[in-house]
Amino acid sequence: MSNQDVDPKLLEILVCPMTKGPLRYDREARELVSEKAKLAYPIRDGIPIMLVDEARKLDD
Repeated sequence: MSNQDVDPKLLEILVCPMTKGPLRYDREARELVSEKAKLAYPIRDGIPIMLVDEARKLDD
């Protein structure tokens, strides 16, 4: 596991702060994606930034 990867146990318990729904880990983009909220939360230095204000809106 590189220092950019997120702990798999952490991924299991994290949910979207807006919808409380599941997140998909996009390793290439280093983001946690909420399909329901259409948001992608950044991961910086291996730490998910779970703030709606920091999330990137996904295109339809």
